[in-house]
Amino acid sequence: MTLRPEVDVHAAEYMRLLGYPRDFMPTGRANELAEWARQWYASHGRPWVYTREIESLELADGTVRLDGVPFSSKRLHMTLEEAHAHSAVLVAVSAGPEAEEFAQQLWRDEKPDEYFFLEVFGSAVVEHLTTTSGARLCGWAEERQMAVLPHYSPGYAGWDIGEQGRLLESIGHAMPGPLQVLSSGALLPKKSLLAVFGLTRHVDRVRRLTDLVPCENCSFSPCQYRRVPYRRARRGVSELPVVSPMERPAYSVNGKALKRWAAERLTMEEHADGTIEARFRYDGTTCTNLGRPLAFDYVVRLGPRDEGYPIREQRCSPTPGDTGHTQMCQYLANADQLMDSIGREKPLLGQPLDEVCS
Repeated sequence: MTLRPEVDVHAAEYMRLLGYPRDFMPTGRANELAEWARQWYASHGRPWVYTREIESLELADGTVRLDGVPFSSKRLHMTLEEAHAHSAVLVAVSAGPEAEEFAQQLWRDEKPDEYFFLEVFGSAVVEHLTTTSGARLCGWAEERQMAVLPHYSPGYAGWDIGEQGRLLESIGHAMPGPLQVLSSGALLPKKSLLAVFGLTRHVDRVRRLTDLVPCENCSFSPCQYRRVPYRRARRGVSELPVVSPMERPAYSVNGKALKRWAAERLTMEEHADGTIEARFRYDGTTCTNLGRPLAFDYVVRLGPRDEGYPIREQRCSPTPGDTGHTQMCQYLANADQLMDSIGREKPLLGQPLDEVCS
């Protein structure tokens, strides 16, 4: 199914992507730029959505087969398995090439402010299209006594972005706009997304397992099928487990986000001498060069518990095999200086973990 949807990006979501605090609305020049980007896209943007329900879904040995095509994602496999999913819908969304092409022209014309606001609005359009696609699927599934699961995409934690091309082939070729996969796995136009929405007939099971309810990540406020509140709309910080002997830290980041990052991006290994090595993977993109994907590993080694978990080692470096970092502006300007600066950045070395978190 192909849609040429109308786009009505919620102001709160656009402000969030711009980096403003919750409930803050810009004034003056920033407000003018935000409205300019919205109006420019309304006049020139050509967004589209394409969906296809697959005929068969198989789960075996950590592999997900969609119409017989294998994909290796433990996270997607776990989500589909826990919900007893029987099928899935493949979705492609795109904000179109118009905004990013014009944004690049703005950058060449030395108009970084206009470039930034239009770039971010393009990202907001992709989020909006994905959210509204999920809402439409929820309505479609509800009529058939089914439930839709949270979407997952190549490039998310636990799913190699290199499988993006295979997913695009599985979705099909009759799309209403241009879309291709680069050798890096990134999409062109870059303001696009491929996603898998699982389907299950076990509606009660989904309602019991909150991690399987897409509503917590869905900002589509008028949806009549909402089962739980949109988590980003809630104030405050969720409770996190206490790690003795530390005091509970007052995190400024939403607890739900921390839990998700811990589940998807963090690995911890405890050694025989009581030390712990924690590794966090950061996935991002460059701001130019068509948004090349890049990945960095942050590694922290902690001393034993009886010493208060002192930070004995810190390091940050590109994930093995990553080449996207070589396209960063600072790397292109002075690669040695950038990498040396990253290598020397160890501000918390030697401090006990409870002091760091306080």
